[in-house]
Amino acid sequence: MADELKPLYLLTGSDRPKIERALRRLRDRFDADGVELLAAHDTSGADAVAASNSLGLFGTERLVVVEEVERWKAEDAKAVSAYATDPTPGVVLALVAGELRKDSALLKAIAKTGEVLVYDVDRKKIVEWIVQQFAANGQRADRELARSLVDAVVPEGLEPDLHHLANEVAKLATWAGGDPVDWESVRELVVPFGEMPSFTLTDAIGRRDVAAVLAATEASFERESSPRRDVAPRLVGAVARHLGRLQECKRLLAEGWPSQEIASRLKRHPYYVQKLVRQAEGFTEDELRDAAVRLAELDLALKGGSRLPGDLELERALVDVTRGGAQAA
Repeated sequence: MADELKPLYLLTGSDRPKIERALRRLRDRFDADGVELLAAHDTSGADAVAASNSLGLFGTERLVVVEEVERWKAEDAKAVSAYATDPTPGVVLALVAGELRKDSALLKAIAKTGEVLVYDVDRKKIVEWIVQQFAANGQRADRELARSLVDAVVPEGLEPDLHHLANEVAKLATWAGGDPVDWESVRELVVPFGEMPSFTLTDAIGRRDVAAVLAATEASFERESSPRRDVAPRLVGAVARHLGRLQECKRLLAEGWPSQEIASRLKRHPYYVQKLVRQAEGFTEDELRDAAVRLAELDLALKGGSRLPGDLELERALVDVTRGGAQAA
């Protein structure tokens, strides 16, 4: 932010961690007694204006922060727009929003006399963003490590939660204490967003450990807030993707490719591919083909082809896949 403060700020965008850093820098310029924190769910635009117009103790400069203003309606933006024409001297009104439309009335109102700060992340460049987050925490990280963090934290098919990712980066950097962060540390220390990590289940399948498979499956059901019938298809998808990678590893191994080259072809971290290779070597080609057929049967069962509960069908199929046993009828 510029040295001379504007009377109004709007901080918006998808990069919540960067917004929070900008807010901290802004708050550091005021005495703690001069900062008022509000939230749009119980503060209207008129309320924010009233807070900005109220006199502070001993005439100190004041900062009024209102979070989640993307909730506001047209009348709220109108109140702020009117205030922007004659803001209170010595007061900074900072509004914080998620992603806003470019034609947002609130954005236009702030731009007249204040400053709009947009912090966005290109979701296609999330790996580069994570590398930057490590750098902001005084830690060097390469793209492979950043990719492994995404794989470990973000469930496949879901949008990454940047705030959660930033917290995991900060945790890893603090734990490392200046030493390099390795891939195994990522696997052991990070907490996946919102659900049981799928690799807990897929690793158990790779070890051919039936008891661990059943424990991981049950833990996934218990941890999820969604009904079991909704969790089962997600677990099937994770297992299917993992078995697909094992089949690909098996094929490349048969062609004589070393694990390093397989990692390059799969665009995965070498350590992860080493584990895939070890697991692939534990299955025959026939077992992997049978596993794919068994999961197809499970998919049909979950879509109404069976009278049994979905979680029971899932567990039966995962036991068959892990043991390499006969397919269900």
